[in-house]
Amino acid sequence: MLENCQRHHMLLGLGALTLVTIVVLIVESRYAAEGSVARRRNQQFVIENNSTCWKHEPYTVVQECHPCTDFDIVSRSLGVCIHTHYKELLRCQSGEIVTKSCDRVALIEQRNFLKFELFTFVLGVLTYLASYARDRVLSRRNYMRIERQLNRVQ
Repeated sequence: MLENCQRHHMLLGLGALTLVTIVVLIVESRYAAEGSVARRRNQQFVIENNSTCWKHEPYTVVQECHPCTDFDIVSRSLGVCIHTHYKELLRCQSGEIVTKSCDRVALIEQRNFLKFELFTFVLGVLTYLASYARDRVLSRRNYMRIERQLNRVQ
């Protein structure tokens, strides 16, 4: 079926699919962001030997959300590392420093997403090259077959 389509029709279809994909990604990211905010608000973890001053007074972030060490996770020395394996350090207005569990680091998620995108792009290019080479081989065979048929007629 694709071999019967004209080039501009294929490009138009590819452009439409790309546009639909981008729209879906934008809509999904907005819904995912709203869902994760609601989930974070409702998420209650047991915090061992830790204050909850960040819930009722202003605070500043001392260290952004980062992965817990393997030792913290395995030994369960920090209660906040048990659930999400990520922690952030906060300083409450009273001066108290608190370790709080947090969601995955956005930078790590972004890096993983870019790796996935790069992998799919490379796979797409390789698939295109393989199909292009196959098309060239088949076109050459067809051309040779037609040439032989024409030589037989003459």
